[in-house]
Amino acid sequence: MSAETGTGRVVAGRYAASEVIGRGGMGVVWRATDRVLQRPVALKEIVYPSHLTDEERESLRLRTLREARTAARLVHPCVTTLYDVVEEDGRPWLVMEHVESRSLQEIVQRSGPLPWRTVARIGLDVLDALEAAHAAGIVHRDVKPANVLVGSDCSAHLTDFGIATATGDASITTSGAILGSPAYMSPERARGEEPGPAVDLWSLGATLYTAVEGRLAFDRPEPMATLLAVVQEDPAPPERAGPLAPVLQGLLTRDTAQRWDVGRARAGLRDALAGAGPGPAWSPPAPGGPPAVSGPTLGSQVERFELDDLRALASVIGTVARDARDQARYLAEKRKERKERKERKERKEHRSGEHRHGRERGPDRGHRARAVAPPAAAPQTPAPQTPGPAAPRGMPRTPQRTRRRGVQRWRFKRRWVVVPVVVTVLAVVAALGGLVALVAALLGFW
Repeated sequence: MSAETGTGRVVAGRYAASEVIGRGGMGVVWRATDRVLQRPVALKEIVYPSHLTDEERESLRLRTLREARTAARLVHPCVTTLYDVVEEDGRPWLVMEHVESRSLQEIVQRSGPLPWRTVARIGLDVLDALEAAHAAGIVHRDVKPANVLVGSDCSAHLTDFGIATATGDASITTSGAILGSPAYMSPERARGEEPGPAVDLWSLGATLYTAVEGRLAFDRPEPMATLLAVVQEDPAPPERAGPLAPVLQGLLTRDTAQRWDVGRARAGLRDALAGAGPGPAWSPPAPGGPPAVSGPTLGSQVERFELDDLRALASVIGTVARDARDQARYLAEKRKERKERKERKERKEHRSGEHRHGRERGPDRGHRARAVAPPAAAPQTPAPQTPGPAAPRGMPRTPQRTRRRGVQRWRFKRRWVVVPVVVTVLAVVAALGGLVALVAALLGFW
């Protein structure tokens, strides 16, 4: 059924749908009533993306049935409870616990960025849900704002294990393709690698980034361009995250070995809340009424990617990265060689300068050292100085002798400069005079 015609329809002769309370990339969620148990439930209608083949649709039908078995194993306050799964019109329908809430995506669409304290509390609840799922051998693989439900008390529930995998269960995948929301897919999934628990931590980081910043961490016009940014680039530095910035950075680390795990992320969120103290109160929009259908989708669309395309992308990226590393290493080695040559040249010039200085000033330094050394005998009153011949070479210098040597050196240098200049000028004048005499003789003046 569709949102336009489905109101009032009874599914499987038991669940009466009343209104749409949520939309996602692979389904529409209805508010419904279980006529047998007389309790409210959430009824999820699976809606397959239009670009899927018949084989892929059948694979998704089997995957949804597996979701029922997977989700039924999870009993946790932060995970929506699955009650039942039924098939009608060749499609599965999931009957889940109804939580008075709105999706985090809808809240951000309606209200804009959330206060970082609220985002931190939501993050703690989702971490608890992921910890329980991972302990049961389940990887969600589709953590995003559309799959996080926020109640009126800001408590959060993780829902929609529609493309989850369970350890030990046979893999049910589409033929040579994977499905996911590229803005929240981890780099290893974008490279076509086998997903593990770390992919959920990356997706949680991207989800919290969207909630606190009101925009995607990786936003490109095309899905493949978004995946390329996820694999190669860092997200723009957050502007509104405050003390949550280190947590976002830790979760959005491309290297899985360095990415924060559940325990470290939880400690980071708790430390941020404890260190900041109480903040202004905030509550989400009241449940009820039609869901937001306009505005940014915040990257919730589920896209289909060919595994061959992802592997080719990973190969190209790997080649570019290796070339960049090789080029960087080559440039670093060249810089190092230039620096070493410069240092060797400076040391050589310094030693050469010291050698020349030692040859010119060595005797004086030696006599000066001996003159400074204290005499062995008692000091005597020096005799008055009288003019006399210049001190022989090797004797200590006096101020007069120093000035006299300076004048002599200046005169010596002046002779070597002035004499050649004067001789050259005289030669030029003589040549000009001879030329003038020759011209005058030719013209008959002489």
